[in-house]
Amino acid sequence: MYQIKAYIKFLSKATNQHGVHSPFVYNFVTKCLYDKTDYEAYTKLKHYKKELLNSRTTLQITDLGEGSKTLDANHRHVSKMVKTSSSSKKDAQLLYRLSIYFGFKNSLELGTSLGMGTYAIALATPTSKIITIEGCPNTSALAKSKLENNNITNVEFLVGNFLDTIPNLKEENYDFIFFDGHHNKEATIKYFEALLPKVHNDSVFVFDDIYWSRGMTEAWEYIKNHDAVTVTVDGFNLGFVFFRREQVKEHFKIRM
Repeated sequence: MYQIKAYIKFLSKATNQHGVHSPFVYNFVTKCLYDKTDYEAYTKLKHYKKELLNSRTTLQITDLGEGSKTLDANHRHVSKMVKTSSSSKKDAQLLYRLSIYFGFKNSLELGTSLGMGTYAIALATPTSKIITIEGCPNTSALAKSKLENNNITNVEFLVGNFLDTIPNLKEENYDFIFFDGHHNKEATIKYFEALLPKVHNDSVFVFDDIYWSRGMTEAWEYIKNHDAVTVTVDGFNLGFVFFRREQVKEHFKIRM
């Protein structure tokens, strides 16, 4: 019910590119978010998801996050996980376009899940370095195996609690960080603040499911108002955060 009400409220305030006066955001919306190109990589993403949907594997799950609203806590079928816990077709394609548009050289993903998002980023930036962190060893191992079978070689898989793992990351900064692992207000804010030292002027943060719960929306509002943040784009399912010091602080809601 919260998500339905939040979406109705979002639609009443959201706009398209015609309501955007910032050249940077206008280009981002028109050339990335609204890019209708039928990329060849979309076929690979479709086949990967089909592979997961056809899987008969059952995983014993170690869930360090908020858990699933629909799946069993301890044992989950991969075919069901991909429907509820993995990046959707639309979001995976958007992650691909985002990575192509900005040309990320090093990316970090919090929450590997079954590797849909990881695969999208890797396809877009095959010569980049990607680190993905997953709390469940079995889920991480399956994603690693699947992606390696699909000739993905530029991803480093880490297993563990995000807050325990983040301090050990060796990269000075990241071009892109995708937050998709623990849909909880306090946890999301902690991860955001823990990774702020890793940003540079052109870094991009993306937060998944910012209207998953009232708490996640409150976390999104906190992030928007943080002094380090200059521009945000709220696409309902995903929230985009920019740190460009040359930009006036502005917040946009964009229908996607």
